[in-house]
Amino acid sequence: MVEHFAVRGGVRLVGSVDVVGAKNSVLKLMAAALLAEGTTTITNCPEILDVPLMADVLRSLGCDVRVEGGTVTIDVPAVLSAQADYRPVSKLRASVCVLGPLVARCRRAVVPLPGGDAIGSRPLDMHASGLRKLGATTEIEHGRVVAQAEHLRGAQIWLDFPSVGATENILMAAVLADGVTVIDNAAREPEIVDLCTMLQRMGAKIEGAGSSTLTVYGVSGLQPTEHRVIGDRIVGATWAFAAAMTRGEVEVRGVDPHHLDLVLDKLRSAGAHTEIRVDGFTVAMENRPRAVDFVTLPYPGFATDLQPMAIALSAVADGTSMITENVFEARFRFVDEMVRLGADARTDGHHAVLRGVERLSSAPVWASDIRAGAGLVLAGLCADGETEIWDIEHIDRGYPRFVENLRALGADIERLSTEPDR
Repeated sequence: MVEHFAVRGGVRLVGSVDVVGAKNSVLKLMAAALLAEGTTTITNCPEILDVPLMADVLRSLGCDVRVEGGTVTIDVPAVLSAQADYRPVSKLRASVCVLGPLVARCRRAVVPLPGGDAIGSRPLDMHASGLRKLGATTEIEHGRVVAQAEHLRGAQIWLDFPSVGATENILMAAVLADGVTVIDNAAREPEIVDLCTMLQRMGAKIEGAGSSTLTVYGVSGLQPTEHRVIGDRIVGATWAFAAAMTRGEVEVRGVDPHHLDLVLDKLRSAGAHTEIRVDGFTVAMENRPRAVDFVTLPYPGFATDLQPMAIALSAVADGTSMITENVFEARFRFVDEMVRLGADARTDGHHAVLRGVERLSSAPVWASDIRAGAGLVLAGLCADGETEIWDIEHIDRGYPRFVENLRALGADIERLSTEPDR
């Protein structure tokens, strides 16, 4: 059976929604557990498809992994396999984050080139370059990244771009290297800070978390720990955009609102009212959103993961918006699907220009990645008739209880199964 979402627009979203742990954090925390023999427990995990996929990656390395609701328990053996299984890795981009821990623990890592979302080129050059500066050799053999090192030593590492994945891999390798490692132009995302917090609880010595310079003092070993994942700012922001687009009022709980300062400021510029609390926020919109411009940049800039939501908002806003994509070149594939829904949109290189329309029109559309899928659902909430969103397995990889949460807010949406075409 093939599943899709059926969305009937015209409903104002009202109510509250709870956000659980961040997808972009939990998978890296699971990989970090490899750094210490024993049992590590991670709580507040999102119940999404990527978590059991990452569990399969860790099992292929010799770990015993239990996923029970929002808790993941990882028993790490004294001797790990250094070779990750191709099947789960091919479905999950984040699986490449086992590279750094394996080199640190096993002095060798064999990781198939990862799969994941179709949002553009994401080469591993900076991952490999950073590991080489720590003393490892790296090469591509038969579609696999092979890294090995007899001895890891601290180094001064400058990243050409503040890559989240490269920062994470280099950081996790450096915590068990001899000496001091300095990572300049490091990623500053809250998920990096979350990883640093867990590593510090395991015994790592790290300074500068949340800044562009990370200083790591290598230690001889780490201990297992228990850690609670931070709330998912991308999911929280998705609900904020949904409230603004449907002229609703939604309370979002379980996420640090300061991780979304720029997002909430953009929504205020679009006409929304916001109320900030310690563990969340409320977004309310009375009238049609005003057009605003968006530019995606590494944190603390506007997240590329929220670009589809920005385009969906702009499609129904009053006026003309320009969205500039500076991170992933293929993210504008989403615009073609928005045009199916009646959006007045044009793309040129890194830029998309949208002239907002009062109401979109329903059509069948296809999700190309997690965030594009969520953006299409939000657009469907603002369209007449019934919009069908296909390839929804992408959405399930990033949004736990997506349909249930939307229905609780008043949305007219359901998950349907059909026989595949033969």
